[in-house]
Amino acid sequence: MITADVAIIGGGIVGLATALEVQRRQPGAKVLVLEKEPAVALHQTGRNSGVIHAGVYYPPGSLKARFCRDGAAATRAFCDAHAIPYENCGKLIVATHADEVPRMAALYDRAVANGIAIEQVSGPDARGWEPNIAAIGALWSPNTGIVDYGAVARKMAELFIERGGVIQTGVTVTGGAEDASGILIRALREQISVGKAVFCAGLHADRMAQAFGLQPDFRIIPFRGEYFAIAHQPPDLVTRLIYPVPDPERPFLGVHLTRKFGGGFTVGPNAVLALRREGYAKTDFSARDLGASVAWPGFWRMLGRNLGPAASELAASVSRPLYLKKVQRYCPQIGLGDLKPYRAGVRAQAVARDGRLIDDFLFLQGRHSLHVCNAPSPAATAAIPIAAHIVDELLGPR
Repeated sequence: MITADVAIIGGGIVGLATALEVQRRQPGAKVLVLEKEPAVALHQTGRNSGVIHAGVYYPPGSLKARFCRDGAAATRAFCDAHAIPYENCGKLIVATHADEVPRMAALYDRAVANGIAIEQVSGPDARGWEPNIAAIGALWSPNTGIVDYGAVARKMAELFIERGGVIQTGVTVTGGAEDASGILIRALREQISVGKAVFCAGLHADRMAQAFGLQPDFRIIPFRGEYFAIAHQPPDLVTRLIYPVPDPERPFLGVHLTRKFGGGFTVGPNAVLALRREGYAKTDFSARDLGASVAWPGFWRMLGRNLGPAASELAASVSRPLYLKKVQRYCPQIGLGDLKPYRAGVRAQAVARDGRLIDDFLFLQGRHSLHVCNAPSPAATAAIPIAAHIVDELLGPR
């Protein structure tokens, strides 16, 4: 029997930030991180756009808005303190058609309401800044940046171990129970007895909550986000991140052009149903995972609300020329031969019974535990304030 004061289940960036925060609040406590993979940060943390989000998009007053704004500053401070390179390249959100201009104006108002630095840029000025971009107008977010979140998470793990924490990899948690004294966690090869636990299970968040006696009224529906690396283009193709104005009929931000830390560019992601919760390849399939998606009533209600966008995303996934059209709207210089394979990611998206995509961070509390049930983008940017919130809820306010 392994024992600890606090266990964190999940070695992604949110779990590792939480482990560090527990150590900071309770020096001397025995803190344990359990990760089913052979190393930390192999799923959503290591398979994203690498963007330090400023917080432009999120509804004022939401946890996303608050945690993203605070998290961008906290991420940069962490990187500065530990010599992790990052770049404040900024982001242009570009309108390419007249019907996008009112949506861009509404986005500007939202950013202002969130206290985010934002500027309106004319079409000629935007094209002057980025000659390879088509734009009739744009928003400039100067506080958006890029970083390798995998490197950030690995540094968190290193600091956690240096301060006396223990990370056990290759440990698959299967279930457990809470009683008056604490929590018994069952894994494939061991049992762990702890006083308190935090579950940062990502793509398995709903299953983990159920395995510990909770009854979440949502399910995780996995969406694969496909990227392409850009080849045969000059290193100054763009000097900033380029995003389209979000389409209100689509639940995600759309395919964007991202400068990668260390050089090069990617475009993506799209959003298509993954047939396996960790299904990074198009051919990855799990009857259990797909069955869980289609058995959830909210899946079909969500699909009914988003049938047109879903068909469009699927078509672009199957047809590279259709995917390219999304990119050429704002960067016509990129051609079909420039799209090269790049690793995909899978979003863990919580979907409510009524078909609503849960848009904000979502937490469920057990007797001695807290489950992070929905932590989509900008969770990597916001990991440090999310961790502070988790520990406030679990251990009490500072």
